[in-house]
Amino acid sequence: MKPIFKNILFLFLAVFSLQSCEDNKDNDDKAAPADIQVNNFVWRGLNEFYLWQADVPNLADDRFANEEALNSFLRDYSKPEDLFQSLLNRPVSKYPNDPIDRFSWIVDDYTVLEQELNGIAKNTGIDFRLSRVSAGSNDLVGYVRYIIANSDASTKTDKIKRGDLFTAVNGQKLTVSNYESLLLDSEGYTLNLAQFNGSTFVLNGKSVTLNKTTLEENPVLISKVISKGSHQIGYLMYNGFYDKFDDTLNQAFKDLQDADVTDLVLDLRYNGGGDVHSATLLASMITGQLEFKDKVFSKRQYNAKFMSYFSEEDLESVIERFATETESGQALNTLKLNTVYVITTESTASASELVINGLKPYINVIQIGETTTGKNVGSFTIYDSETYFSKQGINKNHKYAMQPLTFKITNANDFGDYTQGLTPTYQKIEYVDTYGVLGEETEPLLGFAIEKITGSSSKRIQKEKTKALPYFGDSKSLRRFGTEMYLDKAPKGLSKTTK
Repeated sequence: MKPIFKNILFLFLAVFSLQSCEDNKDNDDKAAPADIQVNNFVWRGLNEFYLWQADVPNLADDRFANEEALNSFLRDYSKPEDLFQSLLNRPVSKYPNDPIDRFSWIVDDYTVLEQELNGIAKNTGIDFRLSRVSAGSNDLVGYVRYIIANSDASTKTDKIKRGDLFTAVNGQKLTVSNYESLLLDSEGYTLNLAQFNGSTFVLNGKSVTLNKTTLEENPVLISKVISKGSHQIGYLMYNGFYDKFDDTLNQAFKDLQDADVTDLVLDLRYNGGGDVHSATLLASMITGQLEFKDKVFSKRQYNAKFMSYFSEEDLESVIERFATETESGQALNTLKLNTVYVITTESTASASELVINGLKPYINVIQIGETTTGKNVGSFTIYDSETYFSKQGINKNHKYAMQPLTFKITNANDFGDYTQGLTPTYQKIEYVDTYGVLGEETEPLLGFAIEKITGSSSKRIQKEKTKALPYFGDSKSLRRFGTEMYLDKAPKGLSKTTK
């Protein structure tokens, strides 16, 4: 068990031990009626942990006069999903086009949730971006960004590769109205490939049929060293923060360390985020200086109700500090760098942004590319159980679980106000017609980073045949948990049986 969760466990032991035996008896006697069991779980979990609990009137502690009034309210919703959505902080009248909460989720099968948070999902193997073909258009064009290893697409690289375009799926034009049913809800699809003719996108008569299989994506896509004069430049493309691959990431840094790298280009352009602790480990591998040991990397702020449980000494449990070893006990391989070059796009989100923001108080972070997503909030999984919403003692009558936003995150300097995204030091747009090969010096964004590191310039002129098309989404952001920043375990409390 990680130290922060031990601290929270002890905290809740202290808090709940103050409750009277009569209070405990009353709580035990108020089991939810069977017909609203899931709805009761939804309301209780959000009432306790939801980041904006104080801003949602129906989540107020005094909203309902008694249990009967609450039950009557819960019965108004036939589906737990509808209740969940109604309790989120989405004041449409105030923010009609940009709701405050865009990232909270509920699922009816927590097994699927757990797999997706660990990078396991049904996938054809293409990571893609979707753009509108022009501003205001409902028609979409897709770009293939990379191919996932061991996927169906990886066996068909003669037919599909990075940079390929598609404007139709299964013979149907791809639009904002049908992309979900065509790309997300099916077990496979046929992509109808296209090309840009100078003014518009047209089908080129080629197609590829792809089937979805259950994939576990290794987020370390590329790790290599590029020698340029006196510089040994490490290049790492890292596409997701999954704690199962922390040791794999650590090995990649061992290889960079053994190569005596002098500089690092960290490519997070397609990284939608993931585990907070994995982000802390990555930052710790980049640095590792003795003076940073045990320094604050990030701080979490929960809702006022939850934070009121914490004493001053308990606040240590909301802090992530630079680490020295992985969860498995492996010593971290570190580069002890004072500068890091980070490649970003609009798809760079949550835990990726945390790495950038968390490092800035300590080392020089040179950001190259596009402004990031702007997700400074995170979550943990909430289960229906007798052990303070943890998975232990889970309710066997259903498999619902929630992943609502439960905390905001800042760096050591208390800065976390980047909801409009982190602005790059050097603005460089990724154009599909000049994509290049990932990891090669000729790839425009990596090439630019190398020039900044070495101080040389190839005087390369990037010619764009296409305009910078309006971003619509990508294969990670279109998934329910593709841009999550999360704790791998919920805070643990006291089960009813031990109160």
